[in-house]
Amino acid sequence: MSTRKHTALPKARTLIEALPWLTRHHGKTVVIKFGGNAMIDEELKRAFAQDVVFLRHAGLRPVVVHGGGPQISAQLDLLGLESEFKGGLRVTTPEAMNVVRMVLAGQVQRELVGLLNEHGPFAVGMTGEDAHLMTATKHYADIDGARVDIGRVGEITAIDPGAVQALLDDGRIPVISSIARSNDEGDAASGGSAVFNVNADTAAAALAAALGAETLMVLTDVEGLYEDWPHSDEVISRLTATQLEKLLPDLASGMVPKMQGCLHAVRNGVHTARVIDGRVQHSILLEIFTDEGIGTMVVPDTNTIEGAT
Repeated sequence: MSTRKHTALPKARTLIEALPWLTRHHGKTVVIKFGGNAMIDEELKRAFAQDVVFLRHAGLRPVVVHGGGPQISAQLDLLGLESEFKGGLRVTTPEAMNVVRMVLAGQVQRELVGLLNEHGPFAVGMTGEDAHLMTATKHYADIDGARVDIGRVGEITAIDPGAVQALLDDGRIPVISSIARSNDEGDAASGGSAVFNVNADTAAAALAAALGAETLMVLTDVEGLYEDWPHSDEVISRLTATQLEKLLPDLASGMVPKMQGCLHAVRNGVHTARVIDGRVQHSILLEIFTDEGIGTMVVPDTNTIEGAT
């Protein structure tokens, strides 16, 4: 009996530690950008699905937004289509856009919906095209001061979160592919190509703001935002919007859209934005429900969250 008590005690402590965080986040919307290694490693994918379903059962309202860079590149290679990047963005021809749409909505999203629905009838897949959720205009890359056409790459101009809100109110978990409809009626008349490939970090941030989410969480392949990379691997645990804005020009290119997304979110009503290491199993639960937290948290300049780490 003493052994059973001994082994059960740490579990009880863990649950009690989660209690104030469960209370604080109950009923709140959390937008999670799913990407990086968590998206291609089978064990991490399953752990991610478990985390999201746990949030749902714990009384939160999770929304998942995903891209699919590695899967898109693999499919383009398979079809003999070139993967070209300019200014850090994929050049998306109409042919490539068809592949992007197919992979995101027909492969990545379906797999994630399936993993979530192993635990119950929760997940519903949609894209930014559905119910006019995301509207975009053509985005041009800025290369050495010149405006460069990179095809069907979009910049979000409007979010209509009504359909997502309805799913959340019904207890569902929306899983959203980062594709947007064109805001150009002439473009829409062209049929199948009247959609844009949009950056999933940017899409998640815009949706979090439109939903008035409590938190935006961005999964990455690093521990968080490093204080002085590559000279140090010390992670900044917490910083304000203004502090982040000052750091943006010096960040590694891969971190820029993620941190810009965090900045946009907290400047537009989201209480906290967090960049966390998606290579760590159950990193979402560790970040939300433990006193220490992991990764980097961005807060508005006037934020006074009690106990925020």
